[in-house]
Amino acid sequence: MTSDAKIEHYENFPVASILLPREMRAPVGVIYNFARTADDIADEGDASDAERHAGLAAYQAELDKIAAGQPTSPDRPLFAVLARVIAEHRLAVQPFSDLLSAFDQDIEVKRYATFADLRDYTRRSADPVGRIMLGLFKLDTPENIACSDDICSALQLINFWQDVEVDWRKARVYLPQDDMARFGVSDADIGAQTFDDRWRALMRYEVDFARRMMLRGAPLANRVPGRFGLELCCVVHGGLRILDRIEAVNYDVFRHRPQLGKADGLRVFLRGLGMKLGGKPPKARAG
Repeated sequence: MTSDAKIEHYENFPVASILLPREMRAPVGVIYNFARTADDIADEGDASDAERHAGLAAYQAELDKIAAGQPTSPDRPLFAVLARVIAEHRLAVQPFSDLLSAFDQDIEVKRYATFADLRDYTRRSADPVGRIMLGLFKLDTPENIACSDDICSALQLINFWQDVEVDWRKARVYLPQDDMARFGVSDADIGAQTFDDRWRALMRYEVDFARRMMLRGAPLANRVPGRFGLELCCVVHGGLRILDRIEAVNYDVFRHRPQLGKADGLRVFLRGLGMKLGGKPPKARAG
């Protein structure tokens, strides 16, 4: 598998969208390309686990060169461009390494015993994206980072909950095993796509948890100025809309994978715009 392989991907949320300032779309696109191609090394194609680990190690070696101020390999043009973005915007290299660490973990870790274990993973698989974006816009204060982490990890959890069946086909279960045990749901139930009261109770719990996490981070979107702030408002409402979609199918994500269609996109934009203009994050649901 080569680092410049082209693979089509469904995305819940826009990448380097027109909501971002024009001058930021190119660097965001470079960062996305790094993350996407690295994730593909871990996930796509028919490479062996050893080949996947080696591919990600090669990515890390290029990051080490960037951190040391050394030229990147001429046969990996992505990293020459990434090095310029990192230098121009004075970004930390560690978040990029954290992403690689999570992708590498995905190769062999297929279950998470507790939410703490899963959260350790999302701290490296999701949170670095928000931290990099805050760094690009020079908004990486401790308060902003804390809210960004909540938004990013909530988005990751939401993706896990909508993709239970998809991940099962990859032999992965991101639902914490102790949560599953608490509600009486087993791996065998997921494999059999057992849709009953136990499953609905488990998914209701996980959806509510992800929603609370998203709402906890949402005030960041109102603090961030300009078009980036509007983008964040839309991201928050996009995540909440997916949760609404999961609830609308009564948590049966086995047979109805929730996605955002064109009508949802308009709804998300209008809600994001209202959030931006109104200066207030979404409210938690009563009860």
